[in-house]
Amino acid sequence: MNTKAEIDTRVAGQTVPMRFLSTVADHGDKVALRWKNADDSWSEMTYTEMAATTARVAAGLRSVGVDKGDMVMLMFKNNHEFHIVDLACLFLGATPVSIYNSSSTEQIVYLCNDAGASIAVVEDKPFFDVFSKARPELAKLEKLGVCHTEGVSEADFNYGQLLESEPLDLEAELGNASPDDLATLIYTSGTTGPSKGVMLTHYNVCWTVESMLDMMVFPDGPAGQRIISYLPMAHIAERMMGFYQAIFVGYEVTCCPDPRDIATYAGATKPNLMFGVPRVWEKIYAGVNAALSADPEKAKAVGEALEAAGPIAEKMTLGTASKEEIETYEFLDAVAFSTIRELVGLDQLICAVTGAAPIPAEMMSWYRTIGVPLSEVYGLSETSGPLTWEPTRVKSGFVGRAIPGLDLRLGEDGEVQCRGGNVFQGYLNQAEKTAEVLDDEGWFSTGDIGVIDDEGYLKIVDRKKELIITAGGKNLSPSNLESSLKMIPLVGQAIAIGDQRPFVSALCVLDPEYAATWAASKGIEYSSMEELADHPDVQAEIDACLEDAMASFNNAERVKKVKVLGDEWMPDTDLLTPTSKLKRRGIHTRFQAEIEALYAR
Repeated sequence: MNTKAEIDTRVAGQTVPMRFLSTVADHGDKVALRWKNADDSWSEMTYTEMAATTARVAAGLRSVGVDKGDMVMLMFKNNHEFHIVDLACLFLGATPVSIYNSSSTEQIVYLCNDAGASIAVVEDKPFFDVFSKARPELAKLEKLGVCHTEGVSEADFNYGQLLESEPLDLEAELGNASPDDLATLIYTSGTTGPSKGVMLTHYNVCWTVESMLDMMVFPDGPAGQRIISYLPMAHIAERMMGFYQAIFVGYEVTCCPDPRDIATYAGATKPNLMFGVPRVWEKIYAGVNAALSADPEKAKAVGEALEAAGPIAEKMTLGTASKEEIETYEFLDAVAFSTIRELVGLDQLICAVTGAAPIPAEMMSWYRTIGVPLSEVYGLSETSGPLTWEPTRVKSGFVGRAIPGLDLRLGEDGEVQCRGGNVFQGYLNQAEKTAEVLDDEGWFSTGDIGVIDDEGYLKIVDRKKELIITAGGKNLSPSNLESSLKMIPLVGQAIAIGDQRPFVSALCVLDPEYAATWAASKGIEYSSMEELADHPDVQAEIDACLEDAMASFNNAERVKKVKVLGDEWMPDTDLLTPTSKLKRRGIHTRFQAEIEALYAR
């Protein structure tokens, strides 16, 4: 495994624009970006065309005032124009900063003023309107531009005007950015307080991509591998995989503006690489099982195949399967699993990754058994994304080993700590907050509690600040309980309750797809998911499955009572972050009455 010093040598002096032009030189004829038009036709752009477009947009941005060192706020869905504008800013030596599309006027005021943004570029009228309301309070903002001009007449400039500029010589502009300059700010989701601007340099980005590529195996090389960009570009995972990795090695990126369309895009695109937060994988899992439940005979056959193939798949992962076992697995795959993969558009995956929140170990095993090469990555914005990962020799329940070049250790209280070229430079304008997590020797404290096994695999126990301490003094991991609850077929989302309570309870949200199929099979009629959630047969079914779900926990840890809810919790709300992490404080506030009812005598 490469050391930090070895990776440092390989990326010495490099910046993101340098790596992009190297890709253009080596793979200019390969498709860089694909997108669907309003009439459902597809358009695409090669790397050579991407460079030419970037040269014009960079010239246009310079003409409206973007200069070296400027902060440029970007508010875009996942579309091809985002990639161009972000890259153009980097060629000018500016720092592009993506913000979540759900940002309120108040949040925009805070983010823009904290970053000191002088320019903002937004996608369309709804985003422009939110920015316009905030503009009187934006201390340094000088220009506000828009990409799609329909309904907008007051913008200071638009994307079409930028494209009309005489192109810059991108080679001549490489000196505008240095490895120590900021490549981006990633604002934390603010689940435990105000958002903090995570400062990531060109060195951080180059080092992290280089480390990750050391772990990935592509039979035909990375150039041309297909990925779908669908998560918010304000999130480090999408930015690292769907943008930086892509332009460093030449991925073919299909832009999916609405994350809810990921299943449709997967079927049409057949990705080779795919990153998804656990909720994405949970919904695919629930959809497959809902479809199977409608055909009991097929469900029985697939269930038997899974039972027989699971242990073999585990041995194949570890390299200990016999020839006969491999032949058995290949037979089961041909008759059962290959069809499932093809139906959900995952039949050409070389690498599938889950991250940003825990995923049930049983679900990880299910995917790997059906031939989806799913692995779990662990990291934070402060580590430029990845901290630990193991793409091939996967252990379910663990989040892999330290990425190449990274030092990993546990603090005295079990807190995960690391040091490497991916570790951020600090929080913008917050020296005290930086000092709380980053020491003078470069060790970053993650705030997560973990254990490391004898092979160096890391298991995350929980967030330090999220551990439940019951009235009896028992320390519990809510995420472990929640992962087990979500393996109950009817349950799509869950939160464990129990801090300073006499026992642990939970709120469980029905999985809409599975619940609908299950209700039909039972002849239950309902007019809304809330009505279905209140049906006594639903409560009885979940209560009946609760014992098995809690089997691995001792009596003090187990969830004793469950309240079933019908309406799915959506990302970018007071209940979930944009990447579907639980906002525990918001959930407790919204459902205070339901929680208190669980503890009423």
